[in-house]
Amino acid sequence: MLPGFNLTLGFTVFYLCLIVLIPLSALVFKTFTLTWPQFWEAVTAPRVLASYRLTFGASFMAALVNVVFGLLVAWVLVRYSFPGKKIVDALVDLPFALPTAVAGISLTALLAGNGWIGSLLEPHGIQLAFNPNGVVIALIFIGLPFVVRTVQPVLEDAEKELEEAATCLGATRWQTFSRVIFPSIAPALLTGFAMAFARAVGEYGSVIFIAGNMPMVSEITPLIIIGKLEQYDYAGATAVATVMLVISFALLLVINGLQGWQRKRSAGNSQ
Repeated sequence: MLPGFNLTLGFTVFYLCLIVLIPLSALVFKTFTLTWPQFWEAVTAPRVLASYRLTFGASFMAALVNVVFGLLVAWVLVRYSFPGKKIVDALVDLPFALPTAVAGISLTALLAGNGWIGSLLEPHGIQLAFNPNGVVIALIFIGLPFVVRTVQPVLEDAEKELEEAATCLGATRWQTFSRVIFPSIAPALLTGFAMAFARAVGEYGSVIFIAGNMPMVSEITPLIIIGKLEQYDYAGATAVATVMLVISFALLLVINGLQGWQRKRSAGNSQ
């Protein structure tokens, strides 16, 4: 038996403070050692602004791609039986277990100009490595499992009687999906999107090998932070990190708000 509510709540708050709130508060307090002009200069330098655009833009694009293809993968794993299904299901979790540096090196070896795929595409003017395209591909790779594993159990628990009733009433497959299935899995899709986006924003290991790390072109914000730390500019590094923290937290709040609205809407439609 677990202990009572008061004790478990106390342990929960203490653990969250120890693991989450205290490190984040140290980040903010270190940033406060800068004056406002120094802070503004650190977080709005042209090189830093370019890294914001790449980091958040590539993360958003990768999360959108993962929502589409993650749903397709989850749908196939839940609704169909085929040889090698368990192997495919296990491969979905590979980005979780694979060290990010190994993922970055593997993608670079595959997509670089002398790689298996890159050597076929670069003669046609298509370059996937050492530019923003490589960043998006790496973020898609590490974010796909979040969407699949979030949507998959919801599809497994979906009431197939509703689909059968819709079919009996003359609904097409698209109408059944858009009006019966999709509203029930939309909150899970948003959750998967939020998790994939949050994971991509903070990704470092798999990106630095394939990005090329060219300033103003393919340099991500975590690399900017690492560079400032290596130069012993701790206050500047925490300033940039604080901006990323605020933007990420605001985006997650918006996504959580959309999730709550979608749940209320789905509950209202079911009544």
